[in-house]
Amino acid sequence: MTSVSASPRVRLHVEDSGGSGRPVVLIHGWPLSAASWSEQVGPLKDAGYRVVAYDRRGFGRSDTPADGYDYDTLAADLAGVLDDLDLRDVTLVGFSMGGGEVARYVARHGEDRLHSVVFAAAVPPYLMKTDDNPDGPLTEDKAKAMEDGLKADRDRFFDGFTTDFFSVDGDLKVDESQRQDAIALARQSDQTAALGCMKAFATTDFRQDLTRITVPALVLHGDGDGTVPFDGSGKRTHAAVAGSELVVIEDAPHGVNVSHADAFNRALLTFLQR
Repeated sequence: MTSVSASPRVRLHVEDSGGSGRPVVLIHGWPLSAASWSEQVGPLKDAGYRVVAYDRRGFGRSDTPADGYDYDTLAADLAGVLDDLDLRDVTLVGFSMGGGEVARYVARHGEDRLHSVVFAAAVPPYLMKTDDNPDGPLTEDKAKAMEDGLKADRDRFFDGFTTDFFSVDGDLKVDESQRQDAIALARQSDQTAALGCMKAFATTDFRQDLTRITVPALVLHGDGDGTVPFDGSGKRTHAAVAGSELVVIEDAPHGVNVSHADAFNRALLTFLQR
């Protein structure tokens, strides 16, 4: 079933499998859409879960407002999806940029609707390397180069980005058709949204947000992730969230949910049984 959810400011495209199973809400990475979860939706439904995935504002089939690409607003959009569908006992699964929405949702909206959370190749706790965040894996120079590249030539940028997204040490871990599918999703993104969200995931500090998490948490990451490196992100998130579980998938790139879908799904389904 496909529905459209109304947030206070924008309309979001929401895909809802329906049913009476416990809800799993999938929050996609940048600059993709809910369609990037195609390898997970079927197995989750087959296991009896109600699967909800939505396109972030400015991406896929959702509205493209001129602003609202900060994490407070994006977390409010997520809250609107949960409220509109009256979802309870939810597991939030945030991939890459989507992990930021998970952290900020807990900090701003609490855990009353939540059963558990998953950070998959996710950007928390804080990507940007600063004086008070020396372990941040993203330098200002690299962030500026990404911004300049996207502004200069979207097609060229997305070609290079998706190659890195699915590669480990230059070795592409997916079929070329899968990479082209990701490029097609990236091209659907609104440029204002893509640039606004790029700034948000690069510069937002989630360190205090993570301390608010008390529900069961899984950190799921590829050890070959060159886009959001494990040591600077997943490893630190695992340390910051008390009692969290950690699964590191060997020889997996950033796009681990596609490149290593079987291992990713096994880890996710095992965790969901908690």
